Amino acid sequence: MRHVLRSLLLLTVTVLWLTTPLAAKPLNLIILHLNDWDKMDSAGRVASVIKAEKAKAAENGAAVLVTFGGDMISPSLMSGIDQGAHMIELGEAVGIQYGALGNHEFDFGPEVLKQRLAEADFPWMSSNTLVNGKVFPGLDGSQLVEIDGYKIGIIGLTTPETIFLSSPGATVTFTSYAEAGQREVAALKAQGADFIIVLSHGGEGLDRELTRTLRDVDLVMGGHDHLARTVYDGRDMTAAAGSQGEFVAKVTLTIDRVEKRGKTSLVWSPAFDLIPTRNATPDATVQAKVDGYLATLDKELGQVIGSTSIELDTRRASIRSVETGFGNLVADASRAATGADVGIANGGGIRGDKVYAAGTELTRKDILSELPFGNSTVKLELTGAQLRAVLENGVSEVEKGAGRFAQVSGMVFSYDASKPAGARVVEVTVGGKPLNTAGTYTLATNDYVAGGGDGYAVFKKAKVLVDGDAGGLLAGQVIDYIKAKGTGGSKVEGRITRLD
Repeated sequence: MRHVLRSLLLLTVTVLWLTTPLAAKPLNLIILHLNDWDKMDSAGRVASVIKAEKAKAAENGAAVLVTFGGDMISPSLMSGIDQGAHMIELGEAVGIQYGALGNHEFDFGPEVLKQRLAEADFPWMSSNTLVNGKVFPGLDGSQLVEIDGYKIGIIGLTTPETIFLSSPGATVTFTSYAEAGQREVAALKAQGADFIIVLSHGGEGLDRELTRTLRDVDLVMGGHDHLARTVYDGRDMTAAAGSQGEFVAKVTLTIDRVEKRGKTSLVWSPAFDLIPTRNATPDATVQAKVDGYLATLDKELGQVIGSTSIELDTRRASIRSVETGFGNLVADASRAATGADVGIANGGGIRGDKVYAAGTELTRKDILSELPFGNSTVKLELTGAQLRAVLENGVSEVEKGAGRFAQVSGMVFSYDASKPAGARVVEVTVGGKPLNTAGTYTLATNDYVAGGGDGYAVFKKAKVLVDGDAGGLLAGQVIDYIKAKGTGGSKVEGRITRLD
């Protein structure tokens, strides 16, 4: 009986093979990709570039897919007001057709994300994002798109580090890329997928790992590391578009079926480009939407609150590696608002990525641009040993430019980055006195890191004196601090010293 069933199965497969027509001609497919695009300023230019590329593709008989690699609804100034709803509208307006979740999609918590997903008219995917073991509500499954007789599979994946980098909540989990990827690839192949694309928000390391370990993954369109990059090794390819719509990543694929000795196989070849948007004339319709949002911001947030007597540097490379005047300001403001002994501000929570010249007038808009996450301030009690562990975490990934880098107030410390992570802090003083590891200290920080974000698991063991509901908005405290002083920034004064 088993042999009969096997013969019937082979006959069925043979009939299907014989009755499945080969594509009449090769498929010319263009992927236009964005990632890490949460600030609206470039939307008009991005829309213009995509519109022009679609027009050229139509002239040449090519199909176009517009994809997104995660991080859209946060962080930005406007997202602090509408929790990212404007970026969903603008994403639709520029023509995005398929998106993968990024870690910042969870910045306002899972309930807000559910609202944003419900508002989108294009599918969002993340096959490794689960809630209570099931696919996160509002997400679509992997897609199978048929174009001119070819079946294109599209999978979405999100960095498992989201659990530390954002606020997904206690019931949301992120399985490994390998586990979810293998499952989705197998399912798509079973449906006849000819070519598989992964939209990945995991950075180049995870992207390359996917193509190395899952041979049926052909192309990974990435995000998360903010790099504009293309890598092709002759077998498979990864690409990403930088961040903030500075580029549109373009991958042009020629996909064909060839028959040899009675066997049919699929072959493909890529061409790729990174199209800069900075000189594009903005699309009038999309720019009108942007201008409307900017007018709202200017009206509500243009009030001057003070000026800075020193240069303030909030560039990503600075705020995540060295003491800065703005980092000192944020840590000082939270400490002053709570009366804590010390303050900690994670560099990744400061997002303006700019330099304010001495004498610059600061507005509410400036501060909310720098602190877009809507974080509250928390006051904790912890031991000196725990405080040292806090500082160790803060410098544990300084060579990677990680957002956990600690800007501090009320204390001074030195560290040696040549030593192993966890054993880098050399000397710590609090209030001018050596740290007492057996002593007790109060600390002000934001509710994100207080909940264990950015690797600050030690905070979860600390005693909560003032929680996020009672602590007040961090951005508001910084604004009040500047207004009270009449000036913004606290000069760089040797609070942090790197010894290596």
